[in-house]
Amino acid sequence: MLYYIFKYLDQTFDIPGAGVFQYITFRSGLAIILSLLISTIYGKKIINFLRKQQVGETVRELGLDGQTQKAGTPTMGGIIIILSTLIPVLLLAKLDNIYIILLLITTIWMGLIGFLDDYIKVFKKDKEGLKGIFKVIGQVGLGLIVGTVLYFHPGVTIKEDVKLEKQGIHSVIKSTSPEIKSTETTIPFLKDNTFDYAEILSFLGDGYENYAWLIFIPMVIFIITAVSNGANLTDGIDGLAAGTSAISVLTLGIFAFVSGNIIFSNYLNIMYIPNSGEMTVYISAFVGALIGFLWYNTYPATVFMGDTGSLTIGGIIAVIAIAVRKELMIPVLCGIFLAENLSVVLQVSYFKYTKKKFGEGRRIFLMSPLHHHYQKKGYHESKIVTRFWIVAILLAIFSLVSLKLR
Repeated sequence: MLYYIFKYLDQTFDIPGAGVFQYITFRSGLAIILSLLISTIYGKKIINFLRKQQVGETVRELGLDGQTQKAGTPTMGGIIIILSTLIPVLLLAKLDNIYIILLLITTIWMGLIGFLDDYIKVFKKDKEGLKGIFKVIGQVGLGLIVGTVLYFHPGVTIKEDVKLEKQGIHSVIKSTSPEIKSTETTIPFLKDNTFDYAEILSFLGDGYENYAWLIFIPMVIFIITAVSNGANLTDGIDGLAAGTSAISVLTLGIFAFVSGNIIFSNYLNIMYIPNSGEMTVYISAFVGALIGFLWYNTYPATVFMGDTGSLTIGGIIAVIAIAVRKELMIPVLCGIFLAENLSVVLQVSYFKYTKKKFGEGRRIFLMSPLHHHYQKKGYHESKIVTRFWIVAILLAIFSLVSLKLR
């Protein structure tokens, strides 16, 4: 909204300083400050409201230290993250940008699914919440929307050949190829690091590119479902999901900025994605919201994000990664989510296998997801969270290194 107002003022009245709103860097900086202020100042008011409405966490007895003390802590705190993200984005971003539109849809869509799940847990007194099948249907539905739009929308393009030449201290575009529709993505750490999903169907012969959506859309659905579930599983102890997510999202923000900048993308020899740089404004607001939420969510937490927050976080991370063609980097960048997911899958699978084979189920971990395993080993949850954050930072650095090391 403010972007359009100041653009009009700049073009019509040539007001000094109005043109600064044209810069993504300025609007991104403003977005992170605004989201931080909203989440920290108004977060307390939202927490008090949730407490007044008796929106408290129902804790299942899992035999973990400090678990019973968490009972009654307000949940649905993901509302703080969502509002602190949406308000700056609506004020500062280009709302006609297709990537911003997709991220807004993702935020509201996944937020509603998570809210419904939390609502059933809190007000219907059903500890299981929304049935798993309905969560998956919601995730698949979002994946179908995102995949279809990214594949068919004319505004989602790439430029494969951009040539620059030096003129003094500045780089000037000498020539550029037309914007094209493509299902190409980036393979990290490889020199010839592009892969086209359409090539999987090359055995069909001429015209196989026309059927690339048969591969691309299911892949988008799988990634969104996997990452949102990974974020959901990670949200088990104070500050873990919000902290690790902020690190991953900040890294994706760097990828979005350089991928959407023709100079930087050419210098780094990475795919140039027109208009994708606008996502930096959204990402900045989202990072600010996550950090502001941590003010109340670090140990001992005064609010939990609930599925309202965790499902939304996972969905947003997945969509950003897909949009900047870095979805194959997710296993590295979101390694914490992957480890949490795998720990559950391995635990359940091994338990069922050993029960069938030996008549008694056996476990790999003391408890899953993985962070509960370390709790069972006697580590304090604040130590677990700090160490997981350190691992997340190392994974983020490793991911950023892929920009040059390949």
